[in-house]
Amino acid sequence: MADRTRAHVFVSGTVQGVYYRANTRDTARETGVDGWVKNLDDGRVEAVFEGDEEDVEEMIEWCHTGSPAAEVADVAVEYEEPRGEDGFEIRY
Repeated sequence: MADRTRAHVFVSGTVQGVYYRANTRDTARETGVDGWVKNLDDGRVEAVFEGDEEDVEEMIEWCHTGSPAAEVADVAVEYEEPRGEDGFEIRY
C-alpha cells in the first residue's frame, strides 16, 4: 500500500462563487482522495486532501486550475500527519 499523506491547502484568487468546492469534491472523489473543502470568510478556499501521495499531489496540481470559472492566484500547501479522513465532503 502506498504511503498516505495529508495536505492542508489554501487557495486564493477568484475561487468562491465559481463552483470551486463542488468541482474539488467531484475531482477528489474521482481521484480517490479523502478530506474536505470549504470557503473562508477572507475569500480563500481551504481544503484537506488525504490519501496516497501520488493522488494527493494530483489534487494539489488540480487546485492550481480548479473549476473552469476560477482564477487561482496562489495555492499554499502544508503537509501534515494523516488523520484518517474518510470520504470527501464540502464543509459549511
